[in-house]
Amino acid sequence: MKRYRNGRFVIQQGDLTKVGADAIVNAANTSLRGGSGVDGAIHRAAGPELLAACVEIGGCDTGEAVVTPGFLLPARYVIHTVGPVWQGGTHDEDQLLMSCYEQSLRQALEHGCTSIAFPAISTGAFKFPKQRAAQIAVSTTLDFLEQHEGINQVIFCCYSDGDLAIYESVADEYL
Repeated sequence: MKRYRNGRFVIQQGDLTKVGADAIVNAANTSLRGGSGVDGAIHRAAGPELLAACVEIGGCDTGEAVVTPGFLLPARYVIHTVGPVWQGGTHDEDQLLMSCYEQSLRQALEHGCTSIAFPAISTGAFKFPKQRAAQIAVSTTLDFLEQHEGINQVIFCCYSDGDLAIYESVADEYL
């Protein structure tokens, strides 16, 4: 596993479902019923109780976040957030993605989490441009951490070598 460390930030390549943070973030769909990519992987790894908990919640709007237990995952919690589908940047996609990170961090604090791991929200099936998404992820997280205490470690868990390189490049700009 490749890693980049800078204080409270860790950028690593690997399987988000194996990260032992207090909370992992699920790039969910509005129904919260699992899907492809990271969403499907989290549902499979957490076990059927996760789907039952998500059905009970009922759904989540784009830019919002809700929390379930982690069930069979090493993380205590799964924070489900729904990122925007890329529509050319003319439908508040940047603001909605920013809200995903802010709301996820708020939920982590409210649930007493000191560590949180994020995937690259909206960059898979939702087609958000990866460089732009990484810049939003890193800058939003830094802004949030400057204003709030309690989270000691943020992990950006990248699926591919290419995603890892993008996040490392963006982190070099901001950190």
